[in-house]
Amino acid sequence: MFSYRHAFHAGNHADVLKHLVLIATVKYLTQKPAALMVVDTHAGAGLYRLDDDFVAASGEANDGILKLAAHVPADASPLISDYLELVRAINRGGGLRLYPGSPFVVQHLLRQEARDRLKLFEMHPTDSKALAAHVAQLEAGRQVSVARQDGFEALKSLLPPPSRRGLVLIDPSYEIKSDYGRVVACLQDALKRFATGTYAVWYPIIPRPEAHELPRRLKTIANQAHKPWLHATLAIGQADVPQEPGQERRPGLTASGIFIFNPPHTLKPALAQALPQLVQVLGRGRGQGHALESGG
Repeated sequence: MFSYRHAFHAGNHADVLKHLVLIATVKYLTQKPAALMVVDTHAGAGLYRLDDDFVAASGEANDGILKLAAHVPADASPLISDYLELVRAINRGGGLRLYPGSPFVVQHLLRQEARDRLKLFEMHPTDSKALAAHVAQLEAGRQVSVARQDGFEALKSLLPPPSRRGLVLIDPSYEIKSDYGRVVACLQDALKRFATGTYAVWYPIIPRPEAHELPRRLKTIANQAHKPWLHATLAIGQADVPQEPGQERRPGLTASGIFIFNPPHTLKPALAQALPQLVQVLGRGRGQGHALESGG
């Protein structure tokens, strides 16, 4: 049940896409003076070492943050610049030794004076313990809370937030097929409780029917609720690397998507500029590309 560890995937291309969107959305929502509540339903460990054995074993950061940082486009879009600036700020003293997960990305942008709040949930026993330890180092006080609870269920008691301003990130591992259905049910319930909230759903693009069906189901929910939505995908493609005789090919995740309900109006044009640059830098060949669509 608890086999998934995000440490294997920290800083990969999917994290790049997710965190670009997260940074842009939080920066937009914190422009207003009222307090903002952010919920991360599947928070992971919160902070990762890029020289950790898990990260080194997968090599996924090499096709993500490390590659992007080493080959920054000369005319890098504001989204890419903001993302790299934040990651470097976490790495005091230069170099890229640490990678901030979504909790650290969000907390870096929250405001003490506005009493913004970050609610983190993680069920994996090891990651939950690591998350609590990492958050304690922030000395953020009441701004950040950590609970070892089912994020899908815990979200219900938090909506609507007192300030009526909120962002919810939903990004389970999807290792269990039922996660896809739970995401759909979670969104249906959340929109009934807090219709004006912003919801960001990350998902892997893999050869599984549930994965291909998920964005279509999310569009249906948004359209039935008469809510604006934005859907972005990033594919780095499959590297045509010759394999040694007898060596198994391990393609890993080559594409992912993020679907946003009630997105900032500035997000689509910003992604339209950033996504082609991400493909240019991170693309590995056959199957690389991006897509961006909206509705509502």
